Amino acid sequence: MPTPAFWRQWHRWIGAPAALFLAFAAFTGVIVAGVEFFGEDEATREANRKLVSAVTTSSASSAWSGSLDQALVVAAKEAPNAPIDKVAIELKGTAPVITLYLGAPTGGEDRRLVFDARTGAFLKSAEYADKPFINRVHSGEAFGDGGLVFAMVWGLALLALTVSGFLLYWRLAAANKQGRTGLKRWFF
Repeated sequence: MPTPAFWRQWHRWIGAPAALFLAFAAFTGVIVAGVEFFGEDEATREANRKLVSAVTTSSASSAWSGSLDQALVVAAKEAPNAPIDKVAIELKGTAPVITLYLGAPTGGEDRRLVFDARTGAFLKSAEYADKPFINRVHSGEAFGDGGLVFAMVWGLALLALTVSGFLLYWRLAAANKQGRTGLKRWFF
């Protein structure tokens, strides 16, 4: 079994660079959590959480398909020949919506069109990215495949820092608990 000196040395070596990445992950994580917590989408999800959808598995497809057809007609006028990446139909809530996520003609994401799910009326257009930029920065994905690999490496380094710190603590606690009782055995 490695000695406490070995674990202290590796803990320091891993800890110095890992602290930078921990600060980066913490800072971007706070931003991601803040955007999620204070965002419009979260407010809508919370408001709709306890509501029950009027559309059930036994409902006729006309309960939603007519609005989708109408939304597609309006979308063809708003964005002629735009590729549709995905369609989201939210039937629950006080203002159910159909969202068409449009791609760019050359690939990638472009914008999203939001329609009233009851009438098919056009409500708004907004930019669309598969993942928000801050989420891609937080995960390292914004820096390409190398960023993702680097994020996995710094995650492993933080895990190693945690394990080596725990082993140091355990060894020091075992050495310092003689003559101590209660919580003082572990919190010295």
